[in-house]
Amino acid sequence: MPGQHPQHAVRCTLMRGGTSKGLYFRGQDLPPPGAARDALLKALVGSEDLLQIDGLGGSRLVTAKLAIVSPSARPDADIDYTYGIVPPGRGLVVFTSNCGNISAGVGPFAIDEGMVEARDGITQVRIFNTNTGKILIAHVPVRDGRAVVEGDLAIPGAPGTGAEILLDYRATTGAKTGRPLPTGQVRDEIALEDGRRIRASIGDVANPCVFVAAADLGLTGSELPTTIDADAALIATLRELRGKAAAMIGLATDWREAEAQSPALPLMVLVAPPAPYTDSQSRPVAAEAMDLQARLIFYNKCHESMAGTGSMCTAAMSRIPGTTVHAATRHRNADTLRIGHPLGVMEVVVRAAPGIAPDNVAFERLAFRRTARRLMQGTAYVPASVMAPHTLEEAL
Repeated sequence: MPGQHPQHAVRCTLMRGGTSKGLYFRGQDLPPPGAARDALLKALVGSEDLLQIDGLGGSRLVTAKLAIVSPSARPDADIDYTYGIVPPGRGLVVFTSNCGNISAGVGPFAIDEGMVEARDGITQVRIFNTNTGKILIAHVPVRDGRAVVEGDLAIPGAPGTGAEILLDYRATTGAKTGRPLPTGQVRDEIALEDGRRIRASIGDVANPCVFVAAADLGLTGSELPTTIDADAALIATLRELRGKAAAMIGLATDWREAEAQSPALPLMVLVAPPAPYTDSQSRPVAAEAMDLQARLIFYNKCHESMAGTGSMCTAAMSRIPGTTVHAATRHRNADTLRIGHPLGVMEVVVRAAPGIAPDNVAFERLAFRRTARRLMQGTAYVPASVMAPHTLEEAL
């Protein structure tokens, strides 16, 4: 009968991590991995509705994310972290990739939840990302046993400033395929069904990415998300390129199946040399402020800024001669790469180890800076009917 059962309650925390926002959970507060946990997370965020009006998601990919964090039993990690996304309107939760922005909030969350011993100054949190099987290290500022929130770091895509969190991604090479260049080539040629042949570099650092020169698709590289998303022919081409790259590196059995078998990976990135443009908030961005332009596409939509993991793969490929990214980059004598994206310029840290072949590259430095903030903590609810079938299954 309607109203007979109370809603199912779960403790959660809403946090901004970098330029994304999501729900952060202690692993102990959720069912174990499986159908019950998936059903709960889909209902909490809102999986069926594009507006996610009956869930806590914000109707955009960057606000439909989640993190599950638990103390780790691994000797090389302090915590285990699983990233998930509930794409609006798709009716699913996806765990196949990592998110650099959401990972920025994992260290502060773990410290404030007492999972990691806090040390005033900088606390290093060794994070095992279950999605990729890789270790990343968060350097989190701490005061009086709590993660510091306020600071001077400004990042394009998030208002104001905050305390700097450095995310060390040096150990994420070959995140999904085991190789920084999954095909063994600095560039591949992908044949499209309409006869076009597009040159692309496929890299796998932090997350696998496919890099294509914007000019090869008739673009300048300065286009904004509204323009890219409205171009149905372009999105169809990018979907095909992504699907064929997914099949090439073993993430899909056929390019036509990539949307179902690997909806998140690889990410698509359009790159172009530095050029002046006006960003999504009508602010001028000078060519001198960047080393290259990048527009990242995931779930067939242009990212409103730049994914943290996408920035790491972009930075890594910028240091490998012969790649599409290397060709587009203005090279300076510096251990940083400045990426122009739709909301400004993101600066990341990168230095390749000398004397290592391109297909076995390693990095002495590979990191990016982010801020994070706990927004709310409390109890979220889903209708009891969401969990009832799984409770019955467990009883049987």
